[in-house]
Amino acid sequence: MYWIGYDIGSSSIKAALINADDGRVKETVQFPDREMKIDSPEAGWAEQDPNLWWENVCMATGKLLEKSAVRASEVKGIGISYQMHGLVLVDKQYDVLRPSIIWCDSRAVQIGHDLFKQVGEEKSIAHMLNSPGNFTLSKLKWVKENQPEIYEKVHKFMLPGDYIALKLTGECTTTISGLSEGIMWDFKADKPASWLLEEAGIDSSLIPEVLPTFSNQGKVNAQAAAATGLPEGIPVMYRAGDQPNNAIALNVLEPGEIAATGGTSGVVYAISDQASTKEGERINCFAHVNHTKEQTRIGKMLCINGTGIQYSWIRNQMAKSFSYGELNAMASKVPVGSKGLRVLPFGNGAERMLYNQSRGSRILNLNFNTHGLEHLLRGALEGIAFAFVYGIDILAKDGVDLSLIRAGNDNLFQAELFSDTISTLTGAPIKIVETTGSVGAARAAAYAFGDFKTFDEATATDEISFISEPLADKAPFQEAYELWKNDLTDYITD
Repeated sequence: MYWIGYDIGSSSIKAALINADDGRVKETVQFPDREMKIDSPEAGWAEQDPNLWWENVCMATGKLLEKSAVRASEVKGIGISYQMHGLVLVDKQYDVLRPSIIWCDSRAVQIGHDLFKQVGEEKSIAHMLNSPGNFTLSKLKWVKENQPEIYEKVHKFMLPGDYIALKLTGECTTTISGLSEGIMWDFKADKPASWLLEEAGIDSSLIPEVLPTFSNQGKVNAQAAAATGLPEGIPVMYRAGDQPNNAIALNVLEPGEIAATGGTSGVVYAISDQASTKEGERINCFAHVNHTKEQTRIGKMLCINGTGIQYSWIRNQMAKSFSYGELNAMASKVPVGSKGLRVLPFGNGAERMLYNQSRGSRILNLNFNTHGLEHLLRGALEGIAFAFVYGIDILAKDGVDLSLIRAGNDNLFQAELFSDTISTLTGAPIKIVETTGSVGAARAAAYAFGDFKTFDEATATDEISFISEPLADKAPFQEAYELWKNDLTDYITD
């Protein structure tokens, strides 16, 4: 028997089958092959039709079953991971009222800022662990203020994963983790923040029924069975946003553990047992997948926009004929500190951890007689690694007690010098794990059902690509990092 996991991204739908006995991956697929379209009716807007996600879920399911040669009757149930912070609105018939305002849409920034001031910064941080920001609640308030004719028809609002669960089961529900990522969960009261919705002028009756992250969240109905080819009656057992789900995919569940990703942008997602924060304007705090009233588990998330996109920019501009592996090898021949060449990798929009400053990337101390492409590559990788360490330092000051970093085997972490730099400066080993979000969602569903007693059992078959241990000689890394931080201070205060 098998469990199926979906990862509902803005680029594509990924799906995976895992064996119910040992968690081993049977097969994975991605659909469509080309990125899904994101509409931008105005500058800074980003929208997608939720029905497009559903259509691609159906297509991905068929492709997965065909490729794996697994019979539909062998699928026991479903887990869902999804793009965070999006807004889906439905009427009483559960028909979509407008395109989803997705995670990268920035139209509600000012609304979130004004609401933060309106309710009081201290109260917002104390109860929500966040400012409303440009998240789901602020986007809903934008709809009310700018499209009142649509808002009047709203029966429920949902996050993207909630909508897929609705299409599968016919039941309109959400989770504590989901409401917290939309900045609508009151951690002090341990319930939806109805008072904050009222401050925003939003009717709290629009909140769907709230279910535990690990629970029976409904069964596949006849319509969904016909559309997907899955058996009618199998349960949806798990649902979480992509970053919390990435953490559980990496078996990051306990305080002191960190899940890191180093793709186009970078994320450091640390688990804490403290429902408090001093850094509510630089980091975000969400209810982790295993958070309960009795056991506090907060995911403290720090984003770095300018990471892999910088490295790929250098490759596209200067070294298209080289693979990333070849570029990494070139960079590794240069000593720590890249002979004085330093890079600030903040060239991909406003950086929240730098108080939303956006001043572009900087390449410092470039000497035409000393530096070549290999120095630029080393400086870029070090600059990104230093940004990760700087972010981890922020999390440490906010109560995160670091013991272990886990990361997927993506482009940046394939560069040994990148992982070595972070590990050496933080003093924490980094485990590079072969896994994906859709695999994590499938295993989480199996765990919720009881097929695995612990998540260690569910992930026991994962391959560890390599482990980066702190190097004995920390001094050159620390010296280079301190110089980089001095440059960053100048960048912030200019």
